[in-house]
Amino acid sequence: MTPDTPTPPTRVLIVEDEAVLRLTFSQFLEEEGYEPVAVEDYGQALEHIQNTAFDAIVTDIILPGKTGVDLLRYVRDLGLYCPVIMITGEPNVETAAEAVRLGAFDYIPKPVTGDALKRVVRLALEGKRLTEERDHYAHQMEGYRRELEAIFNSVRDGIVTVDSDMRIRHINQAARRMLNVNNSVEGQAFERLRPRELERARHALEQTLDSHRPVVDARIEFTDPAEGDKVLIVKTAPLIDENQAFTGAVLTMRDITRLNYLERQVEETQQYRDMIGRSGRMRELFTLIKELSDTDSTVLICGESGTGKELVAAAIHNASSRAKGPFVRVNCAALSENILESELFGHVKGAFTGAVRDRAGRFEAADGGTILLDEIGDISARLQLRLLRVLQEREFERVGDSASIKTDVRVLASTNQDLTAKIHDGEFRQDLYYRLNVIRLEIPALRERREDIPVLVEHFCRRFNRAFKKEITGVAPETMEIFMEHPWPGNVRELENCMERAFIVCRETQILPKHLPSEFLRPGQRGHGAGAMPIARHDNGGNAPKERVLSVLERTDWNIAKAARTLGIARNTLYQRMRAYNIKRPRE
Repeated sequence: MTPDTPTPPTRVLIVEDEAVLRLTFSQFLEEEGYEPVAVEDYGQALEHIQNTAFDAIVTDIILPGKTGVDLLRYVRDLGLYCPVIMITGEPNVETAAEAVRLGAFDYIPKPVTGDALKRVVRLALEGKRLTEERDHYAHQMEGYRRELEAIFNSVRDGIVTVDSDMRIRHINQAARRMLNVNNSVEGQAFERLRPRELERARHALEQTLDSHRPVVDARIEFTDPAEGDKVLIVKTAPLIDENQAFTGAVLTMRDITRLNYLERQVEETQQYRDMIGRSGRMRELFTLIKELSDTDSTVLICGESGTGKELVAAAIHNASSRAKGPFVRVNCAALSENILESELFGHVKGAFTGAVRDRAGRFEAADGGTILLDEIGDISARLQLRLLRVLQEREFERVGDSASIKTDVRVLASTNQDLTAKIHDGEFRQDLYYRLNVIRLEIPALRERREDIPVLVEHFCRRFNRAFKKEITGVAPETMEIFMEHPWPGNVRELENCMERAFIVCRETQILPKHLPSEFLRPGQRGHGAGAMPIARHDNGGNAPKERVLSVLERTDWNIAKAARTLGIARNTLYQRMRAYNIKRPRE
């Protein structure tokens, strides 16, 4: 018997399906003065655990029926503090990790020597003894409490704790600085602490107090008289004491005012309202839209399908003095002639079969605001004539009525067709074209502003991370390379749909080529992972990648960093391409 042998005898449960090993392990532990109880399976072990208090358990992982890991779970679910030592003849990392995660004290591979078993059991019992000692001297925790209070006041995040009645228990120095609180507020109702500015924080705390669940990332913005505008991110969580009793809630606050300011600066350089772009073409478009804010002139918005014509129209409306008025959109291509006429101008009761009551049209609905006539190139000759009168005289008649109705509406029109060609073919009135084409906005195709692709990808990543509650960091370099070389016939809408599809199927931290629709990859690359190489070694203009790389390098005066950003690839990738294509910087 060793000096460490506890008195009275310590009970150790042995769970082993091999009789010889049960006997051997029992003899080893008896030599140490312990009192072993040996059983052969999970069921017998449960019976003994329910009727006897054990100081330690030694169990084989492989047992008849349920495993030693199941036994470990059972012990932990009961809340017993009894060190469990796992033994197996087939050790592996996964099993060890699972055992340790569930709280196993140690893990011994077979064959088990007497010295190894005695040593591990002795250490386990010593750990148990120390824990019991710690509980016995709980009154010594006051020193630790003071240390925690110092930590509490030294962290940079603001912390406020409240009891179940929403009274403030503690507030650290960081929270005092953020909220500009100098007086003692402990014991006061939380609602008295900046009641108007912290209303969302109060709701979050109340929600946690009611549900015993955390509330994550609520945003608070307010103006401090002394420090100006502030932006805080707040979280709440339940407070649980040592007896697992719910005692209140904790509010943490992070000041992101500076970060929010910097993000806005960055966004303003590459975004105007809901439109994204940092290319010269898009910046020119943003500037022109701002200039249109002071006029009611008719605007013709031209661009391919998917370029964002409706976004441009909405931006024009929202930047104008009519922003508080209605913004009405009519898709002229989606309706037949008669239905479109009624939709635009309204009708009176009895004007046609099914007209059971008077109905106002879109021009009346848009009075005081803006109307967008989308796909204007598809309207019939008769409707073109009626529309011409509205633009000339600012009045119209409902279908089936002779009374004129005055309208105060700004007209915007959009099309993806060549209206001059339609005029030449006799399909579109020239006088109407001139009325619509007072100011013409050309929206560039995505392939004509490829430097905007990385910005758009980043924007869609943020949006779909929020929508799908994921944490995807972005697209892999080889995926961005595919994006930069794809012709994008569907423009921004195609990119958006592609990113949404990728987010749905992606289970990694980055969007890889395998997550893209199949048309983006060559047949031999479909289904491959990160190693899949991009398709389309020719862009829409028929230029080979070498020609494109060389062209970008020349435009950027051989600035590698700027050229890589324009191409949407890493600098290392650009260097690799230059070597592969034997592109060398020209001598001065």
